[in-house]
Order: sequence, then C-alpha cells, then structure tokens
Amino acid sequence: MRTTTTKKTEAGEALKVAATQVTVPSKMTAAVLYGSEDLRIEMIDVPAVTADEVLVRVRLALTDGTDLKVWKRGYHAKMIQPPAVFGHELVGEIVAVGKRVDSKWRIGARVIAANSAPCLRCYHCRRGQENLCDDLLFNNGAYAEYMRIPGRVIGCGPIGLNYVRMLSRRGVRVIALARRSAPLDVARRLGAVATINVTETADVVSAVKALTEDQLGPDSVVEAAGNPATWQQALAMVRRGGVVNFFSGLPSGTRVEIEPAAIHYSEIKLISPFHHTPRFFREALEAIRRGDISARDFVTEEIRLADLPQAFARMKARSGEIKLAVRPHAVARHPSLREFQRRILVASQSAAPAFL
Repeated sequence: MRTTTTKKTEAGEALKVAATQVTVPSKMTAAVLYGSEDLRIEMIDVPAVTADEVLVRVRLALTDGTDLKVWKRGYHAKMIQPPAVFGHELVGEIVAVGKRVDSKWRIGARVIAANSAPCLRCYHCRRGQENLCDDLLFNNGAYAEYMRIPGRVIGCGPIGLNYVRMLSRRGVRVIALARRSAPLDVARRLGAVATINVTETADVVSAVKALTEDQLGPDSVVEAAGNPATWQQALAMVRRGGVVNFFSGLPSGTRVEIEPAAIHYSEIKLISPFHHTPRFFREALEAIRRGDISARDFVTEEIRLADLPQAFARMKARSGEIKLAVRPHAVARHPSLREFQRRILVASQSAAPAFL
C-alpha cells in the first residue's frame, strides 16, 4: 500500500514538472536597430539567462514616442546604442528562470516588465530620486519573440494623451494642443474641455489664454511635444505663479531662448521630470487595473513584428497612429481594430499579471 502511494506521489510530481517545462528555441525573430531609420528584422540567438535572470516570451509589445525618436535618431545616449534589439513596453510570460531567482517567479507566470531599474544604493536612490540613479540600468529588447529580464529589474505611454486622461479624471480642466485632428479627437474623448489645432491657429498663446480665467493663462502647462518652439510657447502661456512641466526631452546640444526676467518676476516654477521610479511604475499599472487608462483609448492598430520597420515610417509621417501593438508570434492575418479591442477587453477582465 505504501509502495502504491509513493508511486502515485512520484507520478504526480512528474506531471507537475512536465506541465511547467517550456521548450525554448535557440533562435528568434527580432527587430534590430542599426542606425537612423535603419531597423532590420533578423534571426538572432535567444538570450541566455544567468542565475539571477528570467526569460520572457513576449506576447505583446507597444510602440511609443520614445521608440519613434530613437528610430529617427538611430540611438539614445542613455538607453541604447546600435546595433541592438530595442523596444521597452511589453507583456508576456516567463519561460525560463535562473537558479537564484525568487521562487515566486515561476514558469508560465504572466508578467509586465519595467524598462529600467535603479541601484537603490547611490546618493539619489537613497533620497527617493531613483529616476536619477547614478547607475540606472535600462533594459531594451521588447521587439522580439523573447526578452531577457536582468536580476535588478525583477521585483520592482503617447504622453500628452495620458496626461489628458489622468488629469481630467482628477477634476482638472484640461486644454489640449496638437498639430493634427486625430489626437485632438482622442483628447476630447479622454476628457479635454477644449482643443486647439496649432496649425490652424495664428496665435496659439492668445488662444489658450482666452480659454482661462480672466485670460491670465493656465495654472500649469505640460510640454510633451519635444521641440524648442513648444518649450517657448509653454513659458509664454503659463500664468504668473504657474508651473511649466518640461516633460519631453530635446536632443543634446539643443538651445532654447528664454527671458529670465519673465520667469523670475512672474515666479514661474520650472520642472523637468525624467523617466520613472519603481513607485510611479506601480502606480501607473494600478491606474490601468482601476480602469483609469484603457488600451482601447490609445492602441490604434495591431501589427506583426515583420511589419515594424514600415510601421515606424508611417508613424514618422503622422498618418493617425497613436500606439501600435506588436505581436512577435503573430500569424500573417491582421485582425480588425474592433476585433483587437475586443481582445484587449477580454484580457483586462482576466487575472491581472504580476509585475517584474
């Protein structure tokens, strides 16, 4: 009787082990950036993982403004130097685990990975400014079938429209500016009380001020376009005593002319947040879980990995895309946008993934 029980136990354990085994190929398809607007779809080695790393099978990767900027420039001084696989927004499941990784990270677990991790030891990290970490580790490679997640990352979107959505949800009266009608339509849907097409407006600063109390200007201006002219406009339209958030980055060497007296005597506060901290990353994911942010509001199309180079060319031409969902393992058939949005809704109603 004891022998039978032992055999049953051993068989059960064998089935459990077999159920968690995943066959990982030696090669994978990936989008490799070689330089300015030079993105190639290639077969490369699947990354090997060390004792403190995990390997994730990428189910979905998203494009964003930073990736478009990197594609156009051909590099990012802090994040990526070519040739390299790039892309940093992804969701997938773990298919391999290093021997020293915490046991809570199991094969088959659905995960979302942050694209960077601070050291948590330097001067800035000890003061809660992890985004300014002296040894901030960036992790790129989402535009591929598999992605390695470094040990330090384990544990821990378009920007302007995200600001519109989150601020309007908090009762803030938001005025949105853009060069095209498509994002302005989305901005109104996300809660903007007014929108201005800057290509059709002779005096943008006056147009914004006309929509504010006593025409004094906004309390705060978020600059998320990323060019010197909009930096200057932001300073010109904010009210006295207001705040300008220079969220977008400009290429190294860029110069912006400002009038120091206007900033000083009007007591304008300037802030320039860079990147994110682990806390803000978790808060963003919690906002998604609550429904404050929905993929249906931002993702306009689903594409295959093979179509990514052409997709960036379309995004450069500003043909109406907001964010594209890239499926590295997708078959040739492209679902309709309505079908894709249905999939997102179903996914959002399923069990939430863990956060790497």
